[in-house]
Amino acid sequence: MKTAMTRRQMLGRVAGALPLWRAAASLFGAEGAGRKRLGVCAYSYNLHWKAAREGLPKAPFKDALGFLEFCHQLGAGGVQLVVSSREAGLPAKLRAKAEDYQMYLEGQVSLPEQESDVSRFESEIRAAREAGAEVVRTAMLSGRRYESFDSAEAFRRFAENSWRSLTLAEPVLKNHRVRLAIENHKDRRVPELLELLKRIRSEYVGVCVDFGNNIALLEDPLEVVEALAPFALSTHIKDMAVQESEEGFLLSEVPLGDGFLDLRRMILLLQQANPRIQFNLEMITRDPLRIPCLTQKYWATMNAVPAAQLAAGLAMVRRYAAKKPLPRTSGLDLDHQLGLEDEHVKASFVYARERLGL
Repeated sequence: MKTAMTRRQMLGRVAGALPLWRAAASLFGAEGAGRKRLGVCAYSYNLHWKAAREGLPKAPFKDALGFLEFCHQLGAGGVQLVVSSREAGLPAKLRAKAEDYQMYLEGQVSLPEQESDVSRFESEIRAAREAGAEVVRTAMLSGRRYESFDSAEAFRRFAENSWRSLTLAEPVLKNHRVRLAIENHKDRRVPELLELLKRIRSEYVGVCVDFGNNIALLEDPLEVVEALAPFALSTHIKDMAVQESEEGFLLSEVPLGDGFLDLRRMILLLQQANPRIQFNLEMITRDPLRIPCLTQKYWATMNAVPAAQLAAGLAMVRRYAAKKPLPRTSGLDLDHQLGLEDEHVKASFVYARERLGL
């Protein structure tokens, strides 16, 4: 949500953009040995994973090894997924297959909630490391801030508990030399997440930068990426579409290129900040999320956010409102749900290859 810039701020933006413009030719130019390939976050295939867990024959993969093979056939450069620590030999098999396909592998883990949970966390980190992961992604809140908490006190307790979890996790990460990428997961606004990172001050803790999540917290998506880029260890690349609703607005992931995000600029910012960063597609096919920013509960944990942010957020929604209906899965049978999910991912791969240099 943009506000008017002073002349000095504008000149600063222009000066800061010059190295990005110089980098653009190499990032989006001719294919070469250093060209990155788009990876896949397991959440892009949530519906397929659900079918696999239910043992349905429609699922093209049954487990992590099958998913890696499936993504290789898709043309993916890597995967971000859970590496089970309970299946003997699995990490080694994943590593061998990924290396054979010249694919990267990133893990997904849950932070320890208390000291008695540290051993479980360490087992997950060890398994991810054995599978070849140097980075693992986590989220500190499984839900959404405006749905999970009814008061500022409830959010404060969450913040304290998640800080404790992070302090329990950090020595394990350091010991195994694995970096933790905390996703901006509709829980903390950017200043709150930056405060957490500066407080922990660890080279083993950074961010999995989600391109669109903070729209739900009324933050400008490009400014979110700009602020988090110095701490970026991984990404969830996605495109977003919005429409107004009675209680605020609707928010949906859509295939890359079908939304309003400045994907090229975001990629350049992150690539410049961390040349080793990988871009994991998170194209979640589902009904639109309802962002109830005109309700009292939405503001229960954000009373310090100025009214101007609400105005800017709603102005952005109106400016970029999608002209066609947002994707939905409700009312579709399983075959159509799986087909739509696969279609969205494959369309994103085509756009990433042809327009984003991935």
